Amino acid sequence: MSWGTELWDQYDTIATHTLKGIDFCERFTHFLKDRCSIELKYASELKKLVKSYQPKKKEEEEYQQYSWAARFWDVLKELHDLAGQHEVIAENTQGQVMKDVQSLISEMKQQRRKDLQDGAKVQDQLRESLAKLDKSRKNYEKAFKMAEKATDDYRKADADINLSRAEVEKTRNQMMIKNNQCDESKNEYAAQLQQTNQHQRDHYTQQMPSVFQQMQSMEENRINKIKSMVKQIADIERSVIPIINTCIDGMVKASDGISAEEDSKAVIDKYKSGFPIPADIPFEDLSNSSVIDTSNANGTPKNSLDNRKGTVSDKKKNRKDKKGGGGLFGIFTSSKGEESKEDFSDLPPNQQRKALNRKIDEFKKEIARETAEREGMLKMKDVYVNNPALGDPNALEKKIEENAQKIDSLQAEMRKYQGYLANMDAKPSPVGQRRNSLSDDSISQSSTNMEMSQTSLPGQPPVAANEPEVYTDEWPEPPSDEEFEEEGTVEIRKKPDKKAIDDEEDHVGEFEHAEGDFDEEGFPVIGTCRALYIYEAGNEGSVAMTEGEEMFVLEQDQGDGWTRVRKHDNSEGFVPTSYIQCHFYDQDEV
Repeated sequence: MSWGTELWDQYDTIATHTLKGIDFCERFTHFLKDRCSIELKYASELKKLVKSYQPKKKEEEEYQQYSWAARFWDVLKELHDLAGQHEVIAENTQGQVMKDVQSLISEMKQQRRKDLQDGAKVQDQLRESLAKLDKSRKNYEKAFKMAEKATDDYRKADADINLSRAEVEKTRNQMMIKNNQCDESKNEYAAQLQQTNQHQRDHYTQQMPSVFQQMQSMEENRINKIKSMVKQIADIERSVIPIINTCIDGMVKASDGISAEEDSKAVIDKYKSGFPIPADIPFEDLSNSSVIDTSNANGTPKNSLDNRKGTVSDKKKNRKDKKGGGGLFGIFTSSKGEESKEDFSDLPPNQQRKALNRKIDEFKKEIARETAEREGMLKMKDVYVNNPALGDPNALEKKIEENAQKIDSLQAEMRKYQGYLANMDAKPSPVGQRRNSLSDDSISQSSTNMEMSQTSLPGQPPVAANEPEVYTDEWPEPPSDEEFEEEGTVEIRKKPDKKAIDDEEDHVGEFEHAEGDFDEEGFPVIGTCRALYIYEAGNEGSVAMTEGEEMFVLEQDQGDGWTRVRKHDNSEGFVPTSYIQCHFYDQDEV
């Protein structure tokens, strides 16, 4: 259906209707703007909520200890991602839909202005034609009246006998003139009427319908654009639904990961003191004059019940700690006023052992990192030596020296904590196991291999029972820079002086070895290995091996790339660590 034929007489109404369409587009723009503002505000509030309840940096490790806290952290992460999707909705709506609506409004205003101008022009032409017709009609009407009056005057003059022939003839001529003028006006009016009618037909059948059709097309285009934009908004929201569903699935998965049994075990592992249960309280016979010692025979410290955290006597302290907040509802709090001792002797035995092992593992990782950094600098130095154009090798000397000093410092600290652990366990350690290494595998994770003897060697001061063993310079030092740098390779370690070992063996009987068989030179068998490749011994102190050959491991790699082994024919020496696959006995104990 066409507006030009159906609404030929509703030009003003159509003009008002199209204006309402533009007003709706502007309101639709405001709606989208407010919708985006709400989405962004909602996303911002969600992220603020997540930030308020997520753990602090220092509390992240504690959050990972319990499944309910860790999974709640996962829920916060999923909620943060979900908030991001609402930001995506707002950004896509602003960047796509709102931009199209504003462009549509601009186009419609221009098109409507043009259509109204065309319609006004057509309307003016019709009005002008009607004005001409009215003017010609009035002229014809005036001429007709004057002709009638002239005819009446002639008739009166012709009937009047008092008038002369000349006067009558003059009246007749006047009548003829007026009649001719009336005929001319009549013909002019008829011609203008025909022209006006034709113009009016063109106006209502061609010109105005064309204008109406343009306005109808503009309105239909606006409606179609609004339709596509509404669908586009739905598509934008639908596009993020899979990601939102993934976030929700992540929350469900996080809830499935909560385990009451695992959390109960974690509580036991974290707070178990290691003290034995107190024995029965002995009967005090007052008739006996001897004083009975009421201390616990099982070694439980006195007042252990009063010192336990979480008891009634500690409620005030716990209440004070809770005021500090932190974490989820302030559940993870610690008293900053109390600092742990260096050897963690203020902790219960079980917690002390865990803290020491954790500290030793930290030193291992740090030593491994520094060792890797050292190897990198040595390789870079070799490259500079072979190609001086790339850099000065002497510039790395200071860094290599600082790195070696740092490794020595870390090793000393690690040995100190190993001594704390050994004193805590109160177990002697074989002499052959007392060594340091740059390798992360050189120090066993087993507490047995980290034990140090409390019995002092001849010539050394005795170690106090309650103090960590002092490590002296008799311990082997890490490889020096020269050993790393000579000819781009690592110098093979020499066999220890047999006489020195024999002297030391005179005192080995004072120790009880925890495990392992010792060879005649004092090196224990700490594992087995299998040769992965053929190796021909070309250096002093090394031994040859064939592919697949089984051997005993006497000494682990100290970071120089060589491992001491003993073959089945009792010959021993060093082989490249990368050529063998090792299995250590202490791995079976972990």
